[in-house]
Amino acid sequence: MIRILLSIGSASFLAAACAPSLPAQEVPPAEPGAIDWSALASPIILRGDATTAYRDPAACCHEGLFRVFHTLARREDDGHMYWYTAVTRSRDLVHWTEPAILTPRDRNLNFSSPGNVIRHGNEWVLCLQTYPTPRSQTFGDDTSRLWIMRSPDLETWGPPDLLRVKGPDVPVDQMGRMIDPYLVEDRLEPGKWWCFYKQNGASLSHSRDLATWTYFGRIDAGENACVFVEGDEYVLFHSPRNGIGVKRSPDLMTWRDVGLITLGQDEWPWARGRLTAGFVLDLKARPEVGKYLMFFHGSSKEGLAMHGAHGHGTLALAWSDDLVHWQWPGKGPRR
Repeated sequence: MIRILLSIGSASFLAAACAPSLPAQEVPPAEPGAIDWSALASPIILRGDATTAYRDPAACCHEGLFRVFHTLARREDDGHMYWYTAVTRSRDLVHWTEPAILTPRDRNLNFSSPGNVIRHGNEWVLCLQTYPTPRSQTFGDDTSRLWIMRSPDLETWGPPDLLRVKGPDVPVDQMGRMIDPYLVEDRLEPGKWWCFYKQNGASLSHSRDLATWTYFGRIDAGENACVFVEGDEYVLFHSPRNGIGVKRSPDLMTWRDVGLITLGQDEWPWARGRLTAGFVLDLKARPEVGKYLMFFHGSSKEGLAMHGAHGHGTLALAWSDDLVHWQWPGKGPRR
């Protein structure tokens, strides 16, 4: 495993990334009881605009606190676009804290697109990408790679480690452009972890220690993979050109398409350009929630015309009892 040497220096990174993500007083106090779905007046969590976009959500719920890690893309005073990984928190899905940025300001890195958080040993692990735009290009260049950050408490994060998902013998500069990592444990072999990532469709690699990886292959799928186990199958949510595609597989090799989800896109100006990056959190077994939660982002047509990777991105949520019929504030069940 390679630990990154940042041009700004490790001390500066640790100051940015290892400080508590949000002051405790900014988090709404814990209140016992179930989520009050009627209190959600809008699906929007964070609304984007011409300056700031919120994209690529990755959610977790621990000890009653929801955290949504996400990309924060922002045009700054020097006229350049910068990409960060940030987090917003809530206890009730209604009131969300201002995003706290976890990664440094550096267009040669642009840490972004967090995939998910897993528990590995006695640590939390967050996977994410770099998305370098040193010449202010719209999309991350060919040096985009995959990384993990570790935390003892979901609050303080250590510096990133590179994931050499093509194997230890493949030079870093020959790994190829790769973005949007997601980690999922094998349903039959505990301790074996799979990394899905965007390269040649969706590529897969596996590891038992998150350090030494073996490349497995690729499947036909879009970006922003989100995978979890339901019964005797894997369920994959991914992002085609528009909407959120759904696939199922018993073995990670053979997949069948089972749906395309667009939610209320036709009714949401902030998502009419593209609705994408669905992240599904299975909280069916949690009595205070009892549902699947889907976090996603939408881009407006005007936003995409301004910048194809910014899009005035807006984070939002929906929920479901069965992964087929989805609900959101103000609307009834819909596929």
